[in-house]
Amino acid sequence: MNNLIEWFAKNGVVANLLAFFIVILGFMSIGTLKQEVFPEFSSDMIFITVPYPGAAPDEVEEGVCQRIEEAVYGLTDVQKVTSTSIENAGTIVVELTPGADVSHALDEIKAQVDAIDTFPEESEKPVIREIIMRKQVINVAVSGDVSEVALRHYASQVRDELMALPSITQVELSNVRDLEISIEISEQALRRYALTFDEVSLAIRSSSVDLPGGSIEVQHGGEILLRAKGLAKRAVDFEQIVLRTRPDGTRLRLGQVATILDDFEETDQESYFDGKPCALVKVFRVGDENAIAISETVHQHIANSRHLYPTGIGLTTWQDDSIYLKGRRDLMIRNGLTGFCL
Repeated sequence: MNNLIEWFAKNGVVANLLAFFIVILGFMSIGTLKQEVFPEFSSDMIFITVPYPGAAPDEVEEGVCQRIEEAVYGLTDVQKVTSTSIENAGTIVVELTPGADVSHALDEIKAQVDAIDTFPEESEKPVIREIIMRKQVINVAVSGDVSEVALRHYASQVRDELMALPSITQVELSNVRDLEISIEISEQALRRYALTFDEVSLAIRSSSVDLPGGSIEVQHGGEILLRAKGLAKRAVDFEQIVLRTRPDGTRLRLGQVATILDDFEETDQESYFDGKPCALVKVFRVGDENAIAISETVHQHIANSRHLYPTGIGLTTWQDDSIYLKGRRDLMIRNGLTGFCL
């Protein structure tokens, strides 16, 4: 080591050229540095959700959760399986062995679950996804003394506008209640039309569906996919569901028997920003996207679009985590300049 230092001391030109070369390489690599507040990382867990409308927890456990547990527990990369059964749904968390290939394990689990053909008819298709821990970049608070429907509408509009920007790929709506369609039928109405709850429930399930209908091959190698689209999504769609066809050809529809409302799910959730009801629009970084660039884009868009919203609707950027990244970056630059000068 002493000989190396002595050699560089005697050959100052070479030492200066080497230092200059290192500095140039440093400047060239600045653009390749990944800038993020906290890195995305996989938790080595697979999350399976199975909606089962109208089922009690024990029915969900027996009809859904146990069958999925038996199907996936023997897989090579599976270390632990935990299930939770509640009314109307079951959730299964599959914990993988450390170092397992998550993508491969996810494909295996999907194949095993899709092969189960003994689920109850009333249960819906399982939703299988990898649990990815992530950190949002910035929030936008949409607030105002307006109805919950209007607040959700404006927050959804902000979300869609941000999603349309080229530098942003993942935006989520938060702190809002999920939409829910309420169907209320009185006992008097059931007796008047000689109906039962089971008949009404069966009519709704059989009428409000989207079903694949196969495909038709056409000339020149083309193919037309067939699909029956009848899924009811609004109250007016449910009102038109036919419960019974009378001998004279007239139809008894759900809207004649029940009170159907577009509403929100019943929860205790309330969100306020500066004393006013609010909804949050969360913006995330995906892949190699730059958190600072995303933050600047959101700030600029909100500043330019505030005047497009009605008076009383406030758009406020909030909880900008890129501030911490900027501070770390600036500190690194200052330390680098100090070291270069020394």
